[in-house]
Amino acid sequence: MRVVVDLTRCQGYAQCVFLAPEVFQLHGEEGLLYDPAVPDEQLERVRQAAAACPVQAILLGAEVNPDGR
Repeated sequence: MRVVVDLTRCQGYAQCVFLAPEVFQLHGEEGLLYDPAVPDEQLERVRQAAAACPVQAILLGAEVNPDGR
C-alpha cells in the first residue's frame, strides 16, 4: 500500500509518529518524514494513524492519485 501525507495540511500533531513510528518520523520540531511504500506488517498501524490524524492529512491506497497527490 502507498501513503501520501499532504504536508500543507499537516500541523505536526505527530499522532502518526506515535501510532506508526516505523513509517512516520518527525524531523526537527514539525518536519514530517515518511516512507510512502508501507510494508505489509505496518498496514494496520498506518490505517490507525490516518484515522487519528486531526487534520486528515494522511491518504492511503485508493485515495492516492497516480501523480502522488
